[in-house]
Amino acid sequence: MSYVLTCPNCGPREVTDFGFGGEVNPRPAGEPSQRELNAYNYFRRNVAGVQREWWFHRSGCGAWFLAERDTRTNMVLLTELPGDADEAPGAGGAPGGAGQPAGGAGGTL
Repeated sequence: MSYVLTCPNCGPREVTDFGFGGEVNPRPAGEPSQRELNAYNYFRRNVAGVQREWWFHRSGCGAWFLAERDTRTNMVLLTELPGDADEAPGAGGAPGGAGQPAGGAGGTL
């Protein structure tokens, strides 16, 4: 299914211009146990509804950004750069550190 995402830097583009980075998953604090690390890397909520996701503008500016998307309809409610996100520090930060997710990318409507 094709739809339009809005890159915070470049504006609206076809979803095929972006790479999906997965849902936002808070990093474990401190030195995680093997169980916590495995849960962080492999388990996702995968909700049928609105979820917060990482996206990467692979055919444009190359920026990682956050989107809130309804997984049932692909309606994108919000897109924003990580620095603009109104989350507490460390709550849902990029899995790969340095403001980027571990693997993937994306956008908004």
